[in-house]
Amino acid sequence: MMGARLPERVRSSVVTGFGLFTLGYGLQMFIKTQNALVVVGAILVGSLLGEWWQIDQRLARLGVWLEAKFNNGGDQQSSSRFIKGFLTASLIFCVGPMAILGSIQDGLTGDSSILVVKAILDGFAALAFASTLGIGVIFSAALLLIYQGGITLLAVQMQAFVTDAMILEMSAAGGLILVGLTIGSLLELRPIRSANFLPALIIAPLMVALLAAFNLY
Repeated sequence: MMGARLPERVRSSVVTGFGLFTLGYGLQMFIKTQNALVVVGAILVGSLLGEWWQIDQRLARLGVWLEAKFNNGGDQQSSSRFIKGFLTASLIFCVGPMAILGSIQDGLTGDSSILVVKAILDGFAALAFASTLGIGVIFSAALLLIYQGGITLLAVQMQAFVTDAMILEMSAAGGLILVGLTIGSLLELRPIRSANFLPALIIAPLMVALLAAFNLY
């Protein structure tokens, strides 16, 4: 692999640089919220559901299973690197607003242009991550396909119910999850089970719908 020939300091700088960008991008997503209480509520409820469902642990176990199937002969360090690459890339590629907006646009209008642009950007990001986090990044593509395909199919069934406000607050919640991912996985400042916050992406639009029903949003 090309990344294996890069010095460790170069590979570390690549991930740190992308981490700083992701941190700024996540904050930019969050500050677009029109009601911070919706985002806070979604994050809190989402984290409770995520811990209950053990999303982070289940994704980690999936990474372990994939590593055992396709990365035989590696040591414990390479196994940990595989799992980290799988989890980090899966979250970054799935949480961003382009995945949400692109999939919804594709489902509602049949226009997949946003997803095409996102695929190009993800390709460049995957090359950068694969050089530092290993083959686990490649397997995150399968999860991305399921995630975006699921949103597209859901959007087709819910055309009459998805509003701009729902998308806005869902993206704002996703921004905070990206911040947590950056702190926990990319910059490694402190451990954060970022995947356990993913239910917030569903809770946020539901809260918007509830508040709108009482003319509170």
